[in-house]
Amino acid sequence: MRLFTGLDLPGDVVANLEELLRRLRPAARIQWSPPANLHVTTKFIGEWPDEKLDQLKDQLRTVPPPGKIDIAIAGLGWFPNPHSPRIFWCGIQASDALPTLARDTDATLVGIGVPKETNPYSPHLTLARIAESGNLFPLKQAVSHLPSVDFGRFTAETFHLYLSKTGPKGSVYSVLDSYPLGNE
Repeated sequence: MRLFTGLDLPGDVVANLEELLRRLRPAARIQWSPPANLHVTTKFIGEWPDEKLDQLKDQLRTVPPPGKIDIAIAGLGWFPNPHSPRIFWCGIQASDALPTLARDTDATLVGIGVPKETNPYSPHLTLARIAESGNLFPLKQAVSHLPSVDFGRFTAETFHLYLSKTGPKGSVYSVLDSYPLGNE
């Protein structure tokens, strides 16, 4: 099974992002993310054996809770750059508790054989994947004419273990377990 940990987005933020995608989709033929799939990833686990799922859940319960996390979803960008992008993303601004959660989750899971992250933690929401560089000028122009790139704020109180299943219409994510972030 393919797994990752992350934070859910509240309904009002998802609705704002749905409206954004509704406005931008006609401007480019790229692989748009379904709004229901948008989440803040804290640790990509990858393939994990079914028979070791309980061990993984038990290990996640030992991640030190960093406290509730204040998050703002704002800004849009391109990775690795706007000239030959592969990803179109939405920015995440958060308290230090978010990178702390990512770092502590990574360190905790190394103990049971999950590979350590090699790249620095860079939280974002993947709005679309760009397989081939076509004409993105209409999309870039549509982005420049948006009235706002602020999509909402929320406080995360739990993080989740997600299962990612690939289907004919793309990946479907489901929550397997949840963990409190603390009361700070």
